[in-house]
Amino acid sequence: MNDNPQPVDPALLIFLRRLVTILTGTMIVGLLVIIALFVIKFSGGFSGGGGPDLPKTITLPNGAEATAFTQGPDWYAIITTDDRILIYDRDTGQLRQTVNIQKNSGG
Repeated sequence: MNDNPQPVDPALLIFLRRLVTILTGTMIVGLLVIIALFVIKFSGGFSGGGGPDLPKTITLPNGAEATAFTQGPDWYAIITTDDRILIYDRDTGQLRQTVNIQKNSGG
């Protein structure tokens, strides 16, 4: 058995060292770009104009309890625990329409 390892080509070592350095640099730059994109995307939040304009207050009918909220360009809707959808006008805040959700009769 030969205990002497074969000599490694210096050109191969230089190539591998450069390859590892370039790949490490690429990963660092990619990580910085991803972090920058997250900061740009989420730094404004909803108050900075980056999200939807939410109404300050919503007056629900007596006994109604909200479970969900959704909105369109000139309206917003509240889904209540008593299976109703209350659609409000965005500009006036007045109740525009009420939709009663029928319970599923089948099982």
